[in-house]
Amino acid sequence: MNTSTRLNLASALPRRDQLLEWLPIVIGFAALYIPSFYTLFTGIWMTEEQAHGPIILVLSVWLIWRQREQILAAAEHDRAPVAGWLLFIAALLIYIAGRSQQILAFEIGSFVMLTASILVLKLGVGALRAAWFPFFFMLFMIPLPSSVVSTLTLPMKMAVSYVCEHILFWAGYPIARTGVILQIGQYQLLVADACAGLQTLLTLEALGLFYLNLVRHTSAIRNIGLAILIIPISFTANVMRVIALTLITYYFGDAAGQGFLHGFAGMVLFVSALVLILSLDSLLQWIARQWNARKVAL
Repeated sequence: MNTSTRLNLASALPRRDQLLEWLPIVIGFAALYIPSFYTLFTGIWMTEEQAHGPIILVLSVWLIWRQREQILAAAEHDRAPVAGWLLFIAALLIYIAGRSQQILAFEIGSFVMLTASILVLKLGVGALRAAWFPFFFMLFMIPLPSSVVSTLTLPMKMAVSYVCEHILFWAGYPIARTGVILQIGQYQLLVADACAGLQTLLTLEALGLFYLNLVRHTSAIRNIGLAILIIPISFTANVMRVIALTLITYYFGDAAGQGFLHGFAGMVLFVSALVLILSLDSLLQWIARQWNARKVAL
């Protein structure tokens, strides 16, 4: 056996050991969460209100893979087994409660907790600290209780309906409003939760935080300012979406508004939100440059 063959065998053995070490974990995760994710993909993740769930999941996994070198570099020899096992047991208990009582928020929340506990047990608290944003980002795919959503969504829908009515009225369209129902021409449109609800706000907030994580601004004021401004950005994007749906229905009929073009209006929401985020970020950058130039001049 030559030297190169021996080196290849030596490097293959650790990889095989690592695969055998992670195989029970992968099997355990599959046994627990394949049924849960099947329920999600055939249930609430098929609805317009929760369609962001799989996107959040995929982006979170990508963020963890993207930061894998930093996570491995932050691995500790002292892996805090007590904290890891406590988190692991708590996650299992929450999973059992969620699965047995059909509480999806518990099931999804337990997935985040269980993944974090495995990371702590295998690589230590430092690795979890390095990967804090992907785990925080995964929280956005957890559905909130319906009572909370209903309570907070109604005033948001009323505000969006009010603004849309006045904008279209000023533009000369024959429009009137009763609560969250818009009457334009011969058509009536109900501003639904998916068009102006709390979940849409949370989705756009997640989009903004993901953007901030990618660009990684060094200015804390710029990061905090943009994160706060995402709330009015979400409201503005929702208004643009409802206006788009209203005009589609007015010009092309109710079937067009509720059919394929309704999905197009959803694209308008996210594209307009992204454009607004980029525009405000550019504005904040210009303000920061002017501020720094003024300080240097002084």
